[in-house]
Amino acid sequence: MILRTHKLGEADRILTMLSRSHGKIRAVAKGVRRTASKFGARLEPFMVADLQLYEGRSLDIVTQAESLGSYGADIVSDYGCYTAANVMVETADKLTDAEAGLQQYLLLVGALRALARREHDPQLTLDSYLLRALSVAGWSPSFGDCAVTGEPGPHSAFVVQLGGVVSDAAAPPGAPRLDVATLALLGALLTGDWATAEAAPEGTRNQASGVVAAYTQWHLERGLRSLQHFDRTVPRAIAGTTPGVLS
Repeated sequence: MILRTHKLGEADRILTMLSRSHGKIRAVAKGVRRTASKFGARLEPFMVADLQLYEGRSLDIVTQAESLGSYGADIVSDYGCYTAANVMVETADKLTDAEAGLQQYLLLVGALRALARREHDPQLTLDSYLLRALSVAGWSPSFGDCAVTGEPGPHSAFVVQLGGVVSDAAAPPGAPRLDVATLALLGALLTGDWATAEAAPEGTRNQASGVVAAYTQWHLERGLRSLQHFDRTVPRAIAGTTPGVLS
């Protein structure tokens, strides 16, 4: 999966990719920006390709490319899908390294394929991907039992820094509260319960989306630059920032 590309010289391009078996890879595609390039279109972001690489000292070199999944054109034709896809690939880039496992790869490919096919609303697809990607990375949020004590829920206090919902006894003063509908939606997005997710009203979706954004940016520390271009409203009490602006 091509995550991002950078120009190199007059005709080459550096690719950052996530592979099935070798984690994240950076390689050079020589001459790919020339109009006569045979595989230039196969090496664009959001594309899945079968590549043959020559192992180099610092960067590998792409010697052959065969397209396996052409999601780029369908994604970029819709602004919501395009901005959601950018958040996904930036997240994958930050969460993975050369030792990344197969789960992150399959999760990303499935999410981008769902965007390209318009299987679900882009906001729901993105939020579900972020929650699952963080869970695979070891930061699974709790939306039922207390993230601190394990006390069975339901609980309404949500604290990003503590890993999700917490009991009243563990909640710090002024901890933001989430309603039952928002917690149910968040749980559905994490488990892939699309019937429940798609039945949620817009207000609940926006509330849940803000929670996901805040939780993601907290664990990624430096945040996601692409997230500011995706249309979402982040609750001030949860994110700790101005609504709609994440740093």
